[in-house]
Amino acid sequence: MTTRRQFLAATSVAAATLAVPAARAIEPIPRNGTPKFKFSLAAYSYRELLKGDSPKLTLGDFVDDCAKFGLEGTELTSYYFPKSTTPEYLRALARQCFRLGLDVSGTAVGNDFGHPPGEKRTEQIASVKQWIEYAAILGAPVIRIFAGHQQKDQTPAQAHSLMVQAIEECCDFAGKHGVHLALENHGGPTATAEGLLKFVRDVQSPWFGVNLDSGNFHSDDPYAELAQIAPYSLNAQIKVVMSGPDKKKVPADFKRLARILREAHYRGYVVLEYEEAGDPREECPKYLDQVREAFA
Repeated sequence: MTTRRQFLAATSVAAATLAVPAARAIEPIPRNGTPKFKFSLAAYSYRELLKGDSPKLTLGDFVDDCAKFGLEGTELTSYYFPKSTTPEYLRALARQCFRLGLDVSGTAVGNDFGHPPGEKRTEQIASVKQWIEYAAILGAPVIRIFAGHQQKDQTPAQAHSLMVQAIEECCDFAGKHGVHLALENHGGPTATAEGLLKFVRDVQSPWFGVNLDSGNFHSDDPYAELAQIAPYSLNAQIKVVMSGPDKKKVPADFKRLARILREAHYRGYVVLEYEEAGDPREECPKYLDQVREAFA
């Protein structure tokens, strides 16, 4: 399999002009030097309306709202699909998005690659591969994934190796379907920029990158950590609050987040992921306006 280092070296002249600090283990994702932002909304923002056996809304309703909000894309989180999802259902949803002028900017799965060889690990890998096939039908170019958790009796190094192996196996499968896998900074071994960048260094696939989540670093300077991972980001999810070590929520500085992505020459979707207590159908349009203004 072509390694990601070989892929980056072969496909980018522009990357040579980027200033890459020595602390980075690999080259950033090749860009053309000019940032470009499109806007989407994560279905996770509607989680209270979409969850359960008798949800208040369907994913189709969510897609309609994304179109009403004037977005370019919609992020369809896997948690809210029918338990018996079929290719026919996926094609109908993709058709609805296309007719409304929306890209399916991505989807997201909840996986754990920390399990040792055995039934649980096999199930986790199979589930991600199934969603890769679903994403291909939807036309979604990227899937947000997790690394997982260190299991009992594992050392951090053993857990890391298991996670890297599973990610590489899934990336190999994803590449055959034209789908990228983006690892989120989501606690555990990816709770810090340093931890996440270990995966960036070790996973060898041109179909791998980072899902930058603005609300998931809790250091004294989470913005500095976000700046470290931004050059490797395939997708960017923006939350409306951030917090430090005390976990006290403060409003996110959208303009600062925009500057971080702009300086990384990021080109792609900026996805609002609303996690607060307000009615998302009322609050999301307000915050989307703020995000678009900050990223203009």
